[in-house]
Amino acid sequence: MTESNINIKVKLDAEKVPHQIQWTAEGSSAETEQNAKAMLLAFWDGTDKSALKIDLWTKEMMTDEMADFYFQVFMTMADTFQRATRQEGLANDIKKFASDFHKNFLEKEKSQQ
Repeated sequence: MTESNINIKVKLDAEKVPHQIQWTAEGSSAETEQNAKAMLLAFWDGTDKSALKIDLWTKEMMTDEMADFYFQVFMTMADTFQRATRQEGLANDIKKFASDFHKNFLEKEKSQQ
């Protein structure tokens, strides 16, 4: 059995708001430090039957980037759910939600200009 480490480094400003997020992953194309403006990390606790999560973003993360980020995360979640459960219909429901979410965001942004 092999082992791989994923390392996340978060630099905080004086108010403890993330200023910089960097990460590396052994054995991947991200072996050198990568910068990120936002991150979501979740673990499933099988004992408590609950999700443990970390969500962080820097001040540089723009609203439109956050919407794109969430759209892509929702799509990834749908693909992962389908691979894990073979529930194509439910995975498609997640993808439809993701598309509607992103479309509604773009329409709201356009109406505010």
